[in-house]
Amino acid sequence: MGSIIQYIALENVRFFAPIGFYEEEQVLGNEFFVDLKVGVPFQNPNSEDLKNTINYEELYQVLVEVMSPKRRLLESAAEEILNAVLKKYPYVREVNVQIRKMNPPFGGDLATSVVSLEYRK
Repeated sequence: MGSIIQYIALENVRFFAPIGFYEEEQVLGNEFFVDLKVGVPFQNPNSEDLKNTINYEELYQVLVEVMSPKRRLLESAAEEILNAVLKKYPYVREVNVQIRKMNPPFGGDLATSVVSLEYRK
């Protein structure tokens, strides 16, 4: 017999953060968009009870905490988001994190660069 997975997601969460490989990026900051999708087993006796799902406001707080400090690489932010979700919600079956950096500063005609991580149990 199959199982039902419920997905809770935040899409296009915009941050202006001091993240970047170059020192001036950590001073001036960059614009980022983060997508976070979390899958949990759906065994829901009451679909109107917040205890039977994941509160996406709590997921947003994870994103704020991770995207705020200075760091060099998006990979470290994606990993920290993934690990924080898994620690806070150990029953999670799937997590997908994607971070898009707008207008990366390397001289190409490029709108975004993307880093993503996916976890499946």
